Amino acid sequence: MRHPVSLATLPLLLSLAACSSGTPTRFTFADDAAVDPDALPVDASLADAALDVRADAADERAVTYPDVAPVTRDAPVDTALAPDAACRAASVEATLERLPVDIIWMVDNSSSMAPAIEQVIAGLNNFANLVGTRGLDYRVVMLSLRNVTRRVTVGGSARYTVCIPRPLAGDDRCGNGERFFHSSVDVKSTQPLEQLLGTLGQTRGYTAGEQRGGEAWRSFLRAEATKTIVLLTDDQSRLSPDDFERFRGGTNPNNSGLTLPPGLLDASWGGLFTGYTFSAIYGYGSEADPGARCTYADGSQPPSAGPAYSTLVTRTGGVRARVCDGAALWSPFFERVATAVERASRIQCDLTVPPPPDGQVFDPQRINVAIATAASSTALGNVRDAAACGPSGGWHYDNNDRPTRVVLCPVSCERAQEAVRTGGAAVQVQFGCQTIPG
Repeated sequence: MRHPVSLATLPLLLSLAACSSGTPTRFTFADDAAVDPDALPVDASLADAALDVRADAADERAVTYPDVAPVTRDAPVDTALAPDAACRAASVEATLERLPVDIIWMVDNSSSMAPAIEQVIAGLNNFANLVGTRGLDYRVVMLSLRNVTRRVTVGGSARYTVCIPRPLAGDDRCGNGERFFHSSVDVKSTQPLEQLLGTLGQTRGYTAGEQRGGEAWRSFLRAEATKTIVLLTDDQSRLSPDDFERFRGGTNPNNSGLTLPPGLLDASWGGLFTGYTFSAIYGYGSEADPGARCTYADGSQPPSAGPAYSTLVTRTGGVRARVCDGAALWSPFFERVATAVERASRIQCDLTVPPPPDGQVFDPQRINVAIATAASSTALGNVRDAAACGPSGGWHYDNNDRPTRVVLCPVSCERAQEAVRTGGAAVQVQFGCQTIPG
């Protein structure tokens, strides 16, 4: 299910180069016959400065521009991607969109969680607004027992439920909305991680109507979206962090009558949770000692410090707060999680090739790409396709016969995203100069 949303965009500098008029200049390429670009006239006075490409002694292809350091095929060069002497730069602006974010909240329904549950109900709409004001296309999934009545009895035990109000919810009875999906799962105090996996995979024991189950919610997630999990509990997980991420699938190691799907990072999920962030409010009491519990205002303590959650928060770069801190923790926690969601959000590492300026023709063989910051430009080599992307990164077209988009290889995509996160970065695409091979 998709809905139109307003996405924040990041400026992207596209440099289009037009060539001067004059006598044609012959270009030579290592391992290739001479090429006479009749359609690219240049000033005769600049002939001696024409691009010269040769195979070096190491049989590595190097490209030399006047006054620019060589760019090798195996490593990017940290220098400005300046036009050669026969080119004159002109530039236009395009946009690079941020990818969506999916945020999964999971709330322990134990009776001891009643005060915290009230804070979630009261604050989740404000949290969604915080994410939305950062220009992110977000969806929120809630995994917790759903009921308009706060306190219910399940199997003879008191359980506290969650009912999110409008506008995030679609109606006044905790209904789903355009950006919100609530799967009613009775979250047990030590079982959140296995219940998240089980209801995600809808395996035996975790489907709707079963004691630990809930409605299927995987279809509400978007393949391209970054994932954030936020857990609220006061106990420990009986499923280990490693099994949560890497379990091979099969019998639940803690209950032989239940079946779990593979862990979140197993290849069978197709990268759905790659790069996910885990944040939590739980019972830890010390930054240095994972086993130390926090203390409530009345002197009592939660059942556990939740060391498994400390591991996941640290491992994924999430944020955390102490459940013992009461109402004072919530506004700062919502703010910090929203900031973490923004920080983890990804940019779309491909872009539409824009129309050239009037009088210019797009030549797929004369385009170059660089990641630029205020200090430098790192040129990227062109590779044949996604399968040819290697540890040095690079870029390729969406279709070599009829290219319409430039796509960064995964390594270069990560570099670009890190540069954008730290500010002052752009991707430069230069048209009109011979493509640098990767």
